[in-house]
Amino acid sequence: MTFNQLVTAYKEQVEALLDGGADILLVETIFDTLNAKAAFYAIDEVFEERGTRVPLMCSVTITDASGRTLSGQTIEAFLISMQHVQLFSMGLNCALGAAQMRPYLEVIAEQSTCRVSIYPNAGLPDQMGEYRETPDVTARLVGEFMANGWVNVVGGCCGTTPEHIAALAKEAGKHKPRPLPVLA
Repeated sequence: MTFNQLVTAYKEQVEALLDGGADILLVETIFDTLNAKAAFYAIDEVFEERGTRVPLMCSVTITDASGRTLSGQTIEAFLISMQHVQLFSMGLNCALGAAQMRPYLEVIAEQSTCRVSIYPNAGLPDQMGEYRETPDVTARLVGEFMANGWVNVVGGCCGTTPEHIAALAKEAGKHKPRPLPVLA
């Protein structure tokens, strides 16, 4: 698919979401920077055409221990590639559990000028594709990130249950959100 085809497809989605009453847009499970750029380009076109804006979130997926997106970009390079987008939040989702996300989350928290989000899997899947991490373990791991002042938005992805989300909400009540950086 060409860049223009991607933009056209994303514009249709953005228009439908806004027509349906969406009050925030999340470009998520991003594994490729060109796809993210096409999505944000489409969003900007729709915003300009409609004369309105809603907050934007972006969530990138680090696919393995190499610390890279599926297309091979490091988290640092991805952040630089997205600097032009006015984001409500930047974060990580899916592919990894909270324990494996830690080093990449730390980079985002150190370098991001917006809020930081994380919604990990309930650990890594076992040989049968089942997620075995308990809600308490997920909440403890994400709680460490909150205690370090790294996150503003938390949630769950693959394998998380309502019990995981309840445990995360309870843990979040114990911590202050990450302070937004003061821009020079």
